[in-house]
Amino acid sequence: MTMTIQIRKKGSLTLPVEVRNKYGLEEGDVFTLIDLGDGSLLITPRFLQVNRLGDRVAEILNEEGVTLDDLLTSLDEERESYYREHYAES
Repeated sequence: MTMTIQIRKKGSLTLPVEVRNKYGLEEGDVFTLIDLGDGSLLITPRFLQVNRLGDRVAEILNEEGVTLDDLLTSLDEERESYYREHYAES
């Protein structure tokens, strides 16, 4: 896909909405700019999907009133249950 974009005041570039939607890019996302040395530039987003998903999980936990201690306690309980089911001698 080839698109034309223009440098605006203060050096801003606007990415077309199709590109932002396709890759889930949002205001505030950070990019890496690499000068390939022949007049070509490579721009890549520096976000990890894991970070976004972690933020979403944190929002949901907050909305549900689940604390980090609650979550860790539940994980310990699940780990113990899993161990008993799969590894504990009968």
